[in-house]
Amino acid sequence: MIKSRFSIKKVFVYILLIFGTFCSLFPFYWMIKSSLIGLADIFQMPPKILPTKVHLSNYVTALSQYPFHKFFWNSCIITGLTVLGAVITSSMCAFAFSRLEWKWRDQIFYLILSGLMLPFFVVMIPQFMGWNALGQIDSFIPLIAPAWFGGGVFNIFLLRQFFLGVPKELDEAARVDGASYFRIYWQIIMPLSKQALIVVGLLTYLVSWNDYLAPMIYLSSQENYTLMLGLNLFLGSYSAQWNYMMAATSIIVIPSLIIFLFAQKHFIEGISMSGLKG
Repeated sequence: MIKSRFSIKKVFVYILLIFGTFCSLFPFYWMIKSSLIGLADIFQMPPKILPTKVHLSNYVTALSQYPFHKFFWNSCIITGLTVLGAVITSSMCAFAFSRLEWKWRDQIFYLILSGLMLPFFVVMIPQFMGWNALGQIDSFIPLIAPAWFGGGVFNIFLLRQFFLGVPKELDEAARVDGASYFRIYWQIIMPLSKQALIVVGLLTYLVSWNDYLAPMIYLSSQENYTLMLGLNLFLGSYSAQWNYMMAATSIIVIPSLIIFLFAQKHFIEGISMSGLKG
């Protein structure tokens, strides 16, 4: 009887997992399916699950209609420098808030942490006015520079929680041997925090790579467009090339899928090992 109940529970769990997987993967399937059919077939009613005719030329047309190679390069520059800046500066801030003893350290950290309650829309106009006064509109600097000044409040919080779990005896032993604070940070804390640093890098990459609002605000010339802004070119005033947009989108999401598939183990471990002490 007990074994029978256990089997029923297990079957029910598998059914829920299969249903959840279907709900998660179906949008990806619909995107790929829409990228392989004609524009008229997208609006066909009732919609068909399988395409009647495959148009592989949609991918060639979509990528050649606009300079997506330039958009890809722009996105790589912005995302790469943003991830690098976020990992370096947020880890430095987290080290100062977790490993160093100084006056009002925790109070200042809580004050910075309150910045999580401010949405981007609140600071959007002041930031734009500031960068405009500096003459940096239509450049990559407003998109990259913020990551080099703290790396984000959430990243600082995540790394601080992880650093608090590293025994402080390691710092004391290194100080006895004459190591500076920077050497402790670079040669002891950073190598022991690879999992958390990978999480910060992944989260920053996803936000920067998929960001649409900030590039739309700061970038005006087409040669500086990112991939997200490039997709918007398929939307006209009176019509939209949805099949070409889906074809370009299918290619754009490939780097994110590859990175997540190879780093998901580190991502899960980094999240589970953070936030338990503080």
